[in-house]
Amino acid sequence: MRRREIALATPEAEGDGGRDPQFVTALARGLDVLRAFRRGDPPLGNQELAQRTGLPKATVSRLTYTLSSLGFLTYAPVTAKYTLSIKALALGFTALGSMSVRDVARPHMQALANETGVSVALGAQDGTSMVYIEHCRGASPLHMGIEVGSHISLARSAMGRAFLAGLDLAERAQLMEALSHRDNWAEIRQGIEDTLAGYAERGFVLLIGDWRQEINAVGVPLVVGSGGSLTFALNCCGPAVLLSRDDLIDRVGPRLMAVADAIRNAMCME
Repeated sequence: MRRREIALATPEAEGDGGRDPQFVTALARGLDVLRAFRRGDPPLGNQELAQRTGLPKATVSRLTYTLSSLGFLTYAPVTAKYTLSIKALALGFTALGSMSVRDVARPHMQALANETGVSVALGAQDGTSMVYIEHCRGASPLHMGIEVGSHISLARSAMGRAFLAGLDLAERAQLMEALSHRDNWAEIRQGIEDTLAGYAERGFVLLIGDWRQEINAVGVPLVVGSGGSLTFALNCCGPAVLLSRDDLIDRVGPRLMAVADAIRNAMCME
């Protein structure tokens, strides 16, 4: 399989594009500002955006002025803060609408959600996070409030570790290097290595209270496209009172693997 470049939305990774003459640094920084907004955020000021992006505040001020002038940010003069505009959100919905994998995956995911009573989600990498691109709920009233567009930790979640499991060794090393700047990295790295060892044994990753103490989850990678050119991840997660360790190992994990196989087979037939 041809090695893919893993998109890492960090200042260190994007920088000046490695002095590539075709790389437009100003555009990359503008996109960094847009990417700094997360689902459920309050309006953000230039200082907060500078902290999230690692860019100088003066640079952020010019970028937010330009982005608001173009209609991608909405500026509130009273608070001097910004929110994403409908124009910016429309880009995201257009991107989601163009992902045929969502349409193929949805019925298989919903069937498993109905069977287990909990949530089944499909995610993609966004820098050092995973973003939900499809989400199906079961009948249980106990849900975590994570919806399409939400970001979760790549390093600490079943979805993120399943994504890592789907990468080849070179790609995984590149992403692990980007993750290594996190606090408590030694502990997190050991957790990732233990999870990947379990994946090699079972075919799915298993997290028992690692992400949140009261939440258990399983995850599998979903590699689709010509030559395995696109990597996503699926997870099934819910309250520990509904998903015991034994149930995840004996029933839910194998079923999630079957869901991934069904999606891959359907995508190959398109």
